[in-house]
Amino acid sequence: MMSKRKKLNEFNRLNIYCITAEKFSRGKDNITVVKEMLQAGVRIIQYREKYKSFKEKYDECVRIRQMTLKNGAIFIINDHPDLCLMVGADGVHLGQDDYPVRVVRKLLGEKYIIGVSTHSPKQYKKAIADGADYAGVGPLFKTNTKDDVMPPVGLKYLKWVVKNAQIPFVAIGGIKEHNIEKVIKAGAKCVCLVTEITQANDIKEKIRSIFKKMKIEKKE
Repeated sequence: MMSKRKKLNEFNRLNIYCITAEKFSRGKDNITVVKEMLQAGVRIIQYREKYKSFKEKYDECVRIRQMTLKNGAIFIINDHPDLCLMVGADGVHLGQDDYPVRVVRKLLGEKYIIGVSTHSPKQYKKAIADGADYAGVGPLFKTNTKDDVMPPVGLKYLKWVVKNAQIPFVAIGGIKEHNIEKVIKAGAKCVCLVTEITQANDIKEKIRSIFKKMKIEKKE
């Protein structure tokens, strides 16, 4: 099993960070979507599910944990540190209105990865001070994936993080195949795409195409 340091190295290199979104998956369930993501070479998966019971989330995460371990992929769970512990995921991702990082760190310990969504330099600095392991940076562009979506912060904030980075970061929010080169040019390495992948007719082919745009060679 990878050490925490090695896992975090994956956030510091050209990579796609994939998030589940069954509501936006053209009728495919999360398990099928994750399977196709992994088969295409994705090595960072976040489980984000707002509309299911705790039991359904638990059952899916148990299966995804098995799948990610088999494929040597990192598994992050959105919002729920308890679920992270129960299924033995690699970490949890928190929003600005979720549990405080310091409290979650006491619960999880140093072994687990904690990521935090940030939308400004002030929030990025606070994430560092609170002990987060990585930061989400965005939303860079307009996005309708989340119900409580905020206005885009644009590439200016991303460029600030690139110059002032002290912890790894993931560019997120409205990123599509057609604008991903702008994001990479601005200095991002690890880039998150949601509906661009989950809504694709052929998820594996879409990921291959994005990898190509990012100049990444992946062996399946």
